Amino acid sequence: MANCPNCGKKLPWWYFKAECSKCGVSIPNFNWIERLEEDNINAEKSFEVFYKTINRIKYSLFGTKLRIARLILTFLPAAAFFLPWASVKSSSNSFELALFSFSGGKSVIDVISQLFGNSSLLLDNMKFENYSGPVTFITVSAIFFFLSVLFIVFAFFLNIIKCAKPKTKSTVVFDIIAIACSVVSVILFSSATSLGTDFTAFSVGDISVIQTSGGFAWGYIPALILFLAATGINIAVAVAPAKSDEMLEAERLTKQETKEAKEKENELKKQRAREEAAKAYEEEQKNIIAEAKKKVAEKKAKEDAKAKKHS
Repeated sequence: MANCPNCGKKLPWWYFKAECSKCGVSIPNFNWIERLEEDNINAEKSFEVFYKTINRIKYSLFGTKLRIARLILTFLPAAAFFLPWASVKSSSNSFELALFSFSGGKSVIDVISQLFGNSSLLLDNMKFENYSGPVTFITVSAIFFFLSVLFIVFAFFLNIIKCAKPKTKSTVVFDIIAIACSVVSVILFSSATSLGTDFTAFSVGDISVIQTSGGFAWGYIPALILFLAATGINIAVAVAPAKSDEMLEAERLTKQETKEAKEKENELKKQRAREEAAKAYEEEQKNIIAEAKKKVAEKKAKEDAKAKKHS
């Protein structure tokens, strides 16, 4: 159900004529000038919102040297997850608390694969040790490891999601949560080694472990340093002065004007170059024609002189 924009008559949903049955006005063309102006105003508002968002995202990611440093230090901790934080070694299968094991052992991904692909057997293993043995600690440690990854990644995307609030401390909060999860993960995984000594053998799903050793590994030290560095730079950005939307828009317009002026200058240079090339070509053609006329005149003079001599 719709109404005529002129007289207000209610029109049924099946009414497809362009003119109102009561006043005869053309519904699609009614007040089209005002509607066009309104569309232009709405389009301008949409562009303002768009430019404001783009300005904020650019400024949030690399608007200042401090924010560029934050962008770098936000990506660096990703390398920390490939370092071994702790290990559980055995005479059969070994585990490393890392995304991938470069020593040929099992990684956190293998534990999570057992959790999702072989959950019934894994839960039976955990139940057998009364949920307080090495299998439980390794599994829970792997979960906290991936939570740490998740929170670190989410902290980065918050720089874009919360770009409207350049002094937000939400990234700091998620960095701290990620560090806390990593600490819990390392403690649990390291404790699994000492708990494993109470068992001759145990299985993480269908991965058997016999006569365990290991514990805390060197990789967590640089990982923790990277996490703390990322947290520190986020704190520095949160307390640093930030530009307003008006300042960012003024800078964008200034850059756009400078770019347009440079493009116009380049176009003028190209046009002058074309004009000079055309003049040079025209002058060259004149010289060619003049030279040709000169040769023709010289040839004719020679012929006339020869004819005069013979006569």
